[in-house]
Amino acid sequence: MHLLTAHHREDQAETYAIRRRAGSGGDGLAGMTAVRELAGVRLVRPLLGVPKARLKAFLAAEGQQYLDDPSNRNPVFERSRLRLETRGEEIDAALAAVGANAAARIRREGGLAALLARAVSLHPAGFALIDLELIAAADGLGELALGRIASTLGGAAYPIRRERLARLRRAFREAPMRARTLGGCRFVPWRGRVLALREAARTAPPLSLTPGEAVLWDKRFAATLPATAPGPVSIGALGAEGVITLGHEPIDDGNPLPRLAYPALPAVWDDNGLAAVPHLCWRRATTVCVPALTFRPLVSLSSAGFTVV
Repeated sequence: MHLLTAHHREDQAETYAIRRRAGSGGDGLAGMTAVRELAGVRLVRPLLGVPKARLKAFLAAEGQQYLDDPSNRNPVFERSRLRLETRGEEIDAALAAVGANAAARIRREGGLAALLARAVSLHPAGFALIDLELIAAADGLGELALGRIASTLGGAAYPIRRERLARLRRAFREAPMRARTLGGCRFVPWRGRVLALREAARTAPPLSLTPGEAVLWDKRFAATLPATAPGPVSIGALGAEGVITLGHEPIDDGNPLPRLAYPALPAVWDDNGLAAVPHLCWRRATTVCVPALTFRPLVSLSSAGFTVV
């Protein structure tokens, strides 16, 4: 689904002014993107370069009524105060700064996407393998890459602070054989690379799933239980208890995963205990129906880049 908004030139200038006052970095000072990917919807702002007066004149010429929100003139709100204070020269200066920051952001995002493509292998079971040498050599982009990996695998609601990312990158350069944690993830040296995993102890509690229902567990896995299922199940982390149970069960050797990843894998439970671990191709002999699982993190490893109009 596409949702088009009427954010215009002055809105962009006000956004820049608000973020500058708040001390935003270069990404924030790039203003609003013309295209933003959200869950199930693409937000599109095609009018960011169009002055408000021109939009109003066009609507008047077409005889098209529009809503005029009184809160837009209420000085209680920061955006309204800026709207009352801002003049043409200030708008021009703000938009020039937005353009410069947007161009820099686009270059930075392009470099990050290229680095992630070279250095990271993302597995649908919710973990990643990282070429640490490429990440460590990329300086600022390496830090951004670590942040994106941690947000994707850890389901972080907000970006991880840059100083924490810088410490992690430095720590790996100084002691590459030591495991680290950041943003709900573990970074563990493994067979010449680094295995990035969700911390099992930080995963979300189990979620109940009834026949025909769909849920998002741990902000990472979309689970859908067929309507034909005989009864409800729950989905949660396999955990140490589940790993012990699996120790007595045959695992399909055609789908080997690192055992370090087992505790954080999504598992299915029912009234009789552990019913299935789909990513290990294992299910209890008496299990009739299991949910369909899809790795669908809130933060994509490589998402739609910043766009200008």
